[in-house]
Amino acid sequence: MQARNFDIEQVAQAIEADMGESLPDIRQALAEVRAGKPGRTTTPEQILLRQARQRTGLTQVAFAQLIATPLATLRDWEQGRFTPPGAVACLLRLLVNRPELQTELAQQSA
Repeated sequence: MQARNFDIEQVAQAIEADMGESLPDIRQALAEVRAGKPGRTTTPEQILLRQARQRTGLTQVAFAQLIATPLATLRDWEQGRFTPPGAVACLLRLLVNRPELQTELAQQSA
């Protein structure tokens, strides 16, 4: 793979503008691309899970408790080792769109 020459900051800003949000790891990923390193693959489920956790503002531990899932399982999902089941993906979409639902979920599990 041939290395490419491009302005990392300029490309990162353009991508973040398109996404409408800050992407903390984008500059590192672009540096790896420019260096010719093989890229990481991120699944839609990983993105969805990270968005749900970010929108709720919870740590991995607190989020795992909220959705009644073992922490190790949550980490496996976030790292792409396994895909969350359909029902979990549905719950994640709900939490992304309505993070206030975490209050209801917390009350249900109490």
